Order: sequence, then C-alpha cells, then structure tokens
Amino acid sequence: MSRDTTTLLQAVRAGDRDAFDALFVLAYEDLRRAAHQRLARHRPGETLNTSVLVHEAYVRLVDGAKAEPVDRAHFLALASRAMRFVLIDHVRSGAAQKRGGGQFNISLDDVQVAAPENSPDLLALNQALDNLSEYSPRLGRVVEYRFFGGLTYEEIAAATGASVPTVKRDWVRARAWLFDAMQTDGVTSN
Repeated sequence: MSRDTTTLLQAVRAGDRDAFDALFVLAYEDLRRAAHQRLARHRPGETLNTSVLVHEAYVRLVDGAKAEPVDRAHFLALASRAMRFVLIDHVRSGAAQKRGGGQFNISLDDVQVAAPENSPDLLALNQALDNLSEYSPRLGRVVEYRFFGGLTYEEIAAATGASVPTVKRDWVRARAWLFDAMQTDGVTSN
C-alpha cells in the first residue's frame, strides 16, 4: 500500500469526505476492472455498463460511509459489496417489469449479470449467497469479494485477515456450497 493510500485511509477514518473521494479515484481502475468482469457479457443498449456500475457503487459507499476502511483491500471489499447490491437492484427492477422466465442450471462462473433474460441467474445466486452467509459469513464474504468485486486471493486475504491458502480453500468450498444450494432450491436444467 502506498504512503498516499495510507494517509488517505487515515483521513477517511477521521471523517474527511475529500479523502474518501481521493481514495475512490486511486481505486477507480481496480473497480472498473471488477465491474467490467461482471458485465463482460452485457448487451448493447443495456442501461447498466461498467462506468454506471462503478459510479452507483461509489454513491452507495458514500451514502453508507459509516464503514471505515482500514486498508486498500478492505476498501475494495466494501466496494465489492456495494457493486453486488447495485447489480441485484438492477436485475430486480428489470424483473419487476418483466415477470416470469424459466429456470436455469448454472454455475458460479457462468452467471451473467447484465442481460435481462439471465436475471434469474443473479437472483438465484444472490439468494444462495444470502443463505451461505447465514451458514458461514466468512465463505459469503469470499464469494462477494471474489465474484462481485473481482478481488484476487491476496486482496481477499488482506481484507479478511485469512491466509491465501485459506481463501483459496474457502473459494472452493463456497462454490461447491452455492452450486448445491442452487440445484436443490429449484434451479434446474432446461
């Protein structure tokens, strides 16, 4: 972590809004990368794009600025959570306009988040992730940080205080748990 980031984090914890904005600017490219990964399969004309996702996450971070990031990884973890909820809200608003649809056999790697016809994928994942988080908050955070935030194993380890091997094992366990949960909760093959 650079000295500038450390100084900004200290200022953010002291309540400096300008420091939060500057910290966001420093993390902007990482956030865009994560958003792009999640929206890689989006369709032209879709209202949610990489920039919109990152900016909506920023608004949520500012509005919920009660959390005080302790380091860069923790800040990215907070942003991951914000992006998750932006995506879920986007899918839900589209689903509210268009009820119905089939069920899908999905894996965590194949969930598409931007195309309206795939909104059941993300909603099913979100429900399964909520259930996983009740079962194991640590596993839930790993999925949230890795899938929604695009954090590396090393960044997740820094944010959670776990070792990199533990994070890797947690990722494997969480994926298996989610796959099983999504299969048994009615998400079936076409």
